[in-house]
Amino acid sequence: MSSPVAAVRRFNRFYTRLIGVLDEGHLHTPFSLAEVRVLFELAHRNAPTATEIATALGLDAGYLSRLLQRLQRRRLITRTRSAQDGRHSHISLTAEGKKAFRTLDRLASADVERLLDTLDDAGRQRLLDAMTTISRLLGEPDVTDREPAYILRPPHAGDYGWIVQIHGALYAREYGWKEPFEALVARVVADYIEKFDPAYERCWIAERHGEKIGCVFVQKDRERDGVAKLRMLLVHPSARGLGVGRRLVDECTRFARDTGYHTISLWTHAALTTARKIYADVGYTMIREEVHDHFGKSLTSETWELKL
Repeated sequence: MSSPVAAVRRFNRFYTRLIGVLDEGHLHTPFSLAEVRVLFELAHRNAPTATEIATALGLDAGYLSRLLQRLQRRRLITRTRSAQDGRHSHISLTAEGKKAFRTLDRLASADVERLLDTLDDAGRQRLLDAMTTISRLLGEPDVTDREPAYILRPPHAGDYGWIVQIHGALYAREYGWKEPFEALVARVVADYIEKFDPAYERCWIAERHGEKIGCVFVQKDRERDGVAKLRMLLVHPSARGLGVGRRLVDECTRFARDTGYHTISLWTHAALTTARKIYADVGYTMIREEVHDHFGKSLTSETWELKL
């Protein structure tokens, strides 16, 4: 058995035991987990059909029919023949069914609260981030349906370290740039933190479904009055095509203009074709280029500027 398969199966065994999936009665009630999930769907839908429930839960139609019969015998649900198609019935919770669901919902929340209470704030956030990542990667539709494509926010604790790490990892993998590039990024980030001027400087982190997907800085040019530097623009491969890069550049331009800078400048490389297209599209002009080998290979660097 391959290691990834074994790891996933091990996690599944751990988590199903942790949340009591194997218990005879879910949440120490007379209901099975499948029955609880059916009640949940009925509580959150407007009189669905059995077909809709089966599709939502991925249940076999015959198995779902037996579940619904048991719930109907207990007077928890009622069925109404569809006026549009007599072959189908719309299913709703009775007053007793709504009461049963409220009890189950309260028990489930209390169970999760007890689990989360064993963790500190940082541990809870790590757990929630990991759950969001699992849901997104495995295609859970509600995550993408509920959340915006991405958000921009100020940096939080640990974000600056991520900026250094992600630049080093991505540029090494995609362009073959060596450790001196990561060292340069670390120096830029350290200089920004140590000399940060909140009136004239900003950092934005782009985030999607709880994961960091991009970043950019506006930093003062400490050698030229009235000139801002756009630095460390990066978009993670998983978020390319969403317009994140253009949005980050636009935020820098807006901030620089509103702050009173007369020029915004940036340093890039000819190999970074996507970024260069963004700069050209918003009005930047290349004013200088030079060849260097600072990052372990021959590269053409470029300086671009935008008059504000």
